[in-house]
Amino acid sequence: MNGIQLPIQIIPKRITMLNLDVFYPFIIAGTNPSAMQRMNQQIYNLVNRLIVEQGYYQSPQMTQVNGYFEIKTNERGVLSLSIINYTYRYHAAHGLTVIRSLTFDIQTGRNYLLYELFKPESDYIKILSEMIQEQIEERDIVLLEEFKGVRPDQDYYIADKALVIYYQLYELTAYAFGFPQFPISVYALQDIIKEDSPLGVMLANN
Repeated sequence: MNGIQLPIQIIPKRITMLNLDVFYPFIIAGTNPSAMQRMNQQIYNLVNRLIVEQGYYQSPQMTQVNGYFEIKTNERGVLSLSIINYTYRYHAAHGLTVIRSLTFDIQTGRNYLLYELFKPESDYIKILSEMIQEQIEERDIVLLEEFKGVRPDQDYYIADKALVIYYQLYELTAYAFGFPQFPISVYALQDIIKEDSPLGVMLANN
């Protein structure tokens, strides 16, 4: 990553079918064609995977799906975004929302999993888990069971010079508490961040 400053250009695209209305981001400019194609394909694949996982195609007449997206970071050669899909099955007590995120190096189109943001020798799982445990206690978050820490592929996004780790509905807490999100400043992690990762770019002062 070489610190491209300008944000890439994104337009919304839409998938509509019976009981389904999903918006997703489509990159049209701001980097090389190969990287654009790679990112757009990964975004589209994720959107479709969520539709499949939430059971729409099994029963489209009885399943309503609405989807949208949020851009979390679009600067310094980093694009971090979230895809949000809400599914309601008729006669269910309530619907279910799923959030998945992608964080790209816009020059290569590579999507980074959580473990790829940190130096290989760093004990990042222990460090992140302790920071989140501290936030759980400070915020009096009521858990369904004992906190088991983060996974190498834990859901996350990057926003405002922070790594935001989050959990799905029911993963940590009861449905009523929504999606538990834990922002951690990049400066608190600077000793273990991989310098050429999207998180490393956000750490730079330029």
